[in-house]
Amino acid sequence: MRVLIIENEIYLAQSIASKLENLGYECEIARSAAEVMKSEPEQRAKEGGKDVHFDVVLLSSAFAGDETLKIIQKFKDSVVILLITYISNDTVSIPIQAGASDYIQKPFMIEELVRKIKHFEEFRRLQTFIKTYQDYLNYHFKAVSALNFDFKRIKLPLLIKCNKMINADNFVFEYAKALNLSFKYVPLEPGIDVEAIAAANPRTLLYFSNFQILRQETKNQIVSLAAKRKLIASSTNLNEETPMETLNITSDEKNFQIDEILTIDDYIKHIIVNYQDKYPDTELSKKLGISRKSLWEKRKKYDVVKKK
Repeated sequence: MRVLIIENEIYLAQSIASKLENLGYECEIARSAAEVMKSEPEQRAKEGGKDVHFDVVLLSSAFAGDETLKIIQKFKDSVVILLITYISNDTVSIPIQAGASDYIQKPFMIEELVRKIKHFEEFRRLQTFIKTYQDYLNYHFKAVSALNFDFKRIKLPLLIKCNKMINADNFVFEYAKALNLSFKYVPLEPGIDVEAIAAANPRTLLYFSNFQILRQETKNQIVSLAAKRKLIASSTNLNEETPMETLNITSDEKNFQIDEILTIDDYIKHIIVNYQDKYPDTELSKKLGISRKSLWEKRKKYDVVKKK
């Protein structure tokens, strides 16, 4: 992790750098705001400098207000920690509003500074993970029809009946996002201890997926739990009956998941629709084990038009 120390008290800057380097950080020191602001990528490259990105910037409050704000803007993608001698609107409030991450008051223990750096290091790491997972979920649910619900009017506990579990999953994620809620995803399986899961998550919304596979005894446990707290369950059994509010989400889409069983016709139609632009008819019919004439007949049967 690279740290830039912007501090006009050179002995303090060197002391901080020495202690951080002993902990494995790579440090650079700048003695003035002017030294930092003129240090653009092209100039640093000419001078044989390294990459200008710093993970953390330690910025002294000794510089003028305008200089401080310009430095914060320059390093807006870094964690900026203010090194201040006293707390005021100019030294803390305004810089924080401008984008600084935190502050630490002089004199300070190096352990306190390291704790702040590690805190923001972990925070940035979690931000990256969350963004990655969100991108994956958006891609995963892209094949699902857009939802048109007033989520604030949905009453819990709720049983979602669906012909595809991905539709229920999509609903729960969108519901939680709309209401700014966190939830515990519980993929149900035979023998699961529902009460232990509930006890371990006393204040979290529970989402029980695959309700249809449970024995009646375990289903009754979830129904009893629903009388005490908010939860959502989902089932692909469209005839499922419980005392909970029920929401039906069905889809005629033929996108399928690996754990679904399709009819032969549904499978062949899926292959034709999704692969006819990637393979010529001769190769596509060969992969399906049918003749080109049969492929033409199936396009006609399924009302599938091949783009030319």
